[in-house]
Amino acid sequence: MTAMSRCGAIPVALGALAFWALCAAQPASAQSAAANADPALAPKPATAATIAVHQAAAMALPPEDGRDAEFAGRGFLASAADPVIRDAAGKAVWNMAAYDWVQGTAPASVNPSLWREVVLLRRHGLFEVAGGVWQVRGFDVSNMTVIRGDTGWILVDPLTSRETAAAALALVNARLGARPVVAVIYSHSHADHFGGVRGVVDEADVAAGKVKIVAPAHFIEEAASENVMAGAAMSRRSNYQFGTGLVPGAQGQMGSGIGLGVSGGTITLIAPTDSIERTGETRTIDGVTMEFQIVSGSEAPSELNLFLPASKVLLSAEMSTCSLHNILTPRGAKVRDTRAWAGFLDEALRLYGARSEVEISSHCWPRFGQAEVSRMLASQRDNYRALHDQTVRLMNRGESPAEIADQLVQPSALAADWFNHGYYGTYSHNSKAVYQFYLGWYDAVPANLDPWPATQRAKRLVAAIGGTAKVLAQAKTAMKAGDYRWSSELLSAAVFADPTNQTARRALADSYEQQGYQAESAIWRNQFLVAASELRHGRNGAAPTTQSQDMIAAVPTQLLLDSAATRIDPAKLAGRRMAINLVMPERGETAAIELTGTTMLARMTAAANPLATVTAPRRLLLGLLFLKLPLTSLEAAGLKVEGDRTAFEAWFAALDPMPGAFNIAEP
Repeated sequence: MTAMSRCGAIPVALGALAFWALCAAQPASAQSAAANADPALAPKPATAATIAVHQAAAMALPPEDGRDAEFAGRGFLASAADPVIRDAAGKAVWNMAAYDWVQGTAPASVNPSLWREVVLLRRHGLFEVAGGVWQVRGFDVSNMTVIRGDTGWILVDPLTSRETAAAALALVNARLGARPVVAVIYSHSHADHFGGVRGVVDEADVAAGKVKIVAPAHFIEEAASENVMAGAAMSRRSNYQFGTGLVPGAQGQMGSGIGLGVSGGTITLIAPTDSIERTGETRTIDGVTMEFQIVSGSEAPSELNLFLPASKVLLSAEMSTCSLHNILTPRGAKVRDTRAWAGFLDEALRLYGARSEVEISSHCWPRFGQAEVSRMLASQRDNYRALHDQTVRLMNRGESPAEIADQLVQPSALAADWFNHGYYGTYSHNSKAVYQFYLGWYDAVPANLDPWPATQRAKRLVAAIGGTAKVLAQAKTAMKAGDYRWSSELLSAAVFADPTNQTARRALADSYEQQGYQAESAIWRNQFLVAASELRHGRNGAAPTTQSQDMIAAVPTQLLLDSAATRIDPAKLAGRRMAINLVMPERGETAAIELTGTTMLARMTAAANPLATVTAPRRLLLGLLFLKLPLTSLEAAGLKVEGDRTAFEAWFAALDPMPGAFNIAEP
């Protein structure tokens, strides 16, 4: 089986723009070879404690009434004959059959609730959801919605990559009859909802006015900027969130909770031609009237929902899906406003609940029937509001983030709905995000104001317990009792105190693994299992994917230069002050770099008295700043330095190289 689950690190060169650009097919040959050479490095079976956790979880699950299975399959028309989608070079970028093995009863190493979710998510193909409205599901982590206009197709969210979007459109045309694409709507500013646009339209047709591109206000700025500043850290952490190197399997990757993997093709972007600014705005495109709700600040900083009055379909983008979402993603992001999220759901219920016969989203499967749509919107509204209000209630009583997360339980009335479960986000993680939104990272305990860093704390903790042998003995006792939370804390201290201790590493991997097996959240599972894999085999050394040139071009020069400023090492400048102008003739831009002795400031106006002026196309300047390509090579390609060359070289030398991968499960 070709596995499409590997979410690889994104190169942070040129801005690390899209954390979703993560996936490529990769066999587990290296890890399998290591496991065969040493059985201690192989995944372990579920323990009796984990099996007991799963049995208890199964007993607490809502009754199975068959609605989700029926909704997930309703309207199925066809799927692709070949489940593997390939790029122009023949490389597999997506495999729809990667989870065909997920059938029957959950194995002991998978949470039964998560298993059920993947059984439903693995369905793929073209589905009719209402008159004149279809979805292509399972061709990527996200869904592409297809609306029939008078003369052509209106597409909402053209998936993550050019290749998967093209395959989805090919299926639509083959099954429903070939039509031109007359409009594309981006629901929000995450790349899995716009990255495939060049697979379905030609930019020349957009420029000629033949194709409209509609998006929420501030789409380009948010699409380009979300991962620039913290790109290196987000890229590495996303490896854990999405399961880098984990092959789908009973002891491996089990999707992402709202989808399976993320396609490994080419991320593209074409700028919108029309912007939706306010809730209530309408557009009539190719004879189809649609209403919009702006929900920016919920799941994405720029996001809209779409209502189709004629077909009575509400597309609730990513504000309402088959899972509790993340208020703060484990990969890292700006924390989201939970109260506003609940408010948008309430607004959608009031505006569209009574008018909608179908609710679809950009992930997962639809809900059918007016009562079902209204009930889902109300229940998910209450889910986010309960999460917010109860976190704040406990926060205002003086509870810390860890204390709140440990005691906050989803109300049983809300847990009775499968779509409120934490297959992606969790009450535990999200309650800490709500706390952070209001109060930040500090819990007001002075001991936590200036604690020792992890390695120093670990060494002191191990010494206080009486040495590594005693720590390992206590961890072994905890593991036998099924207390993997405590064994992981003890063993993590042992590893951070001495990362060469193979006994501690392997025991910690075993402890993390059982917590991964127990997790209902797919991305919690991924994080535990990736950590276990890295402790056993080391970091995945696979090459990163290719950076999207469209995304690079979309990033404003000011933002790129501000990102470069975060890599300045003031010590290398020795207090030197200077100004340097950067001229980009093809863009009509001139930027000034001011070095103050301690910082680098960038302005999109020329400095009056620069020590040096660099003239080059922006792509060469990006190669200089982010790849640190040799200056002589760039000059041969057309870059020109005038003025004090030594000043320019001093600035260039003071820029740290782009960060690479770093350790997480060990120091």
